Formats: sequence, C-alpha cells, structure tokens
Amino acid sequence: MMPPDFFAVEFMFVSKPLISLDANWQDASQMLLPVTLAPWILEPASLTARLRQYCQQFRVQVLQEQRSALPAFLQPLLPGVAQAQVREVILWCDDQPCVYAQSWLPEQTIAVLKPLADLGERPLGDYIFQHASLRRGTIESAMLPVLLPDIQVRANCLARRSTFLLEQQPLLVAETFLPDMEMLEQRK
Repeated sequence: MMPPDFFAVEFMFVSKPLISLDANWQDASQMLLPVTLAPWILEPASLTARLRQYCQQFRVQVLQEQRSALPAFLQPLLPGVAQAQVREVILWCDDQPCVYAQSWLPEQTIAVLKPLADLGERPLGDYIFQHASLRRGTIESAMLPVLLPDIQVRANCLARRSTFLLEQQPLLVAETFLPDMEMLEQRK
C-alpha cells in the first residue's frame, strides 16, 4: 500500500483563517470612505511604514501561518493557484492592536522568493516594498465582521486588499483596520 501524499496529509489538520475575506469588495478609489480611514485605505505605499510614523513602538504578532487550499472566492485574484501559505498577523502600535493582516502567498511565489516562507515577526511590507519590481493591483475595500477574542475585538471593520506582483510572482494582502486605529488618527 502506498503512503498518502505528504501534502494531502499536511492539510488534514489545517484550520481556516481567523477572518473570512469573502465579502463584497469594491474599488476603494470609487467608494465614499470615512474621513479618518480614507488615507489609510488608499495608501499606495507600505502600510507598515505609515503605521511606524504614528507610534513609538511597532510590532508584528503572528496569529497563524499555515498552508491552505485557495478558497473559490479568491481564485479570480490569484488565477491558477491551488495552494498558498496563509499568514495572519496583528500590527500593534504602542500596545494597541491596529491592523489585522492576512496574506496569501502562493507556493510558486514562495519557491521563487524564499524569504517569504520564513518572515516570522518581520512585517511583510518591509520585504516586498524594498523591491523595485513590486507592482500593486487595484486597492479594493469592504466591510468585514471581525471576531478576535484574544485581543478583545468584535466589530465590523473596514478592510482593504490588493494583489501584488513581485519578481512576476503573485501574492494577495488584505488589511483590516481595527477599532484602535481611531487612537492613531487622534495623535496626528
């Protein structure tokens, strides 16, 4: 008897992402956005770099990192991708949880860009925005229901997502703006 495929066995115990990205996404530049969040949602450069400008201490908390089948609702964004590494993190500013980020890194992208496989607590933005080849797709926005009991967040939150091409390799990043983002805007 042949042993089961290693990759298939690995997926038997994988949990779903903490927050579903299955929502009604629209081009953010065509939406009426809240004044306090519009500059954050429409920011074309690194959100990590922008967050660092607003706080003394910035850190990344990795919530989960796992391989997963690409859900059907994400397949139009990453055509031809069946499996991806899903990375879920909280971006903290001065001990306030400000952004929940979910990245989908296809296997072929990680094979070419090996540092993406082991970012640990390093922000994804620090890696991808240093490359001249980086190309960002349309920034889209949607309202997502967020339930993160470990950091006491239960709210409907605005999110943004974009696909990127880095060294001609695709990836998807979604960033959800948690209620403590209001604290950052008040510091301005």
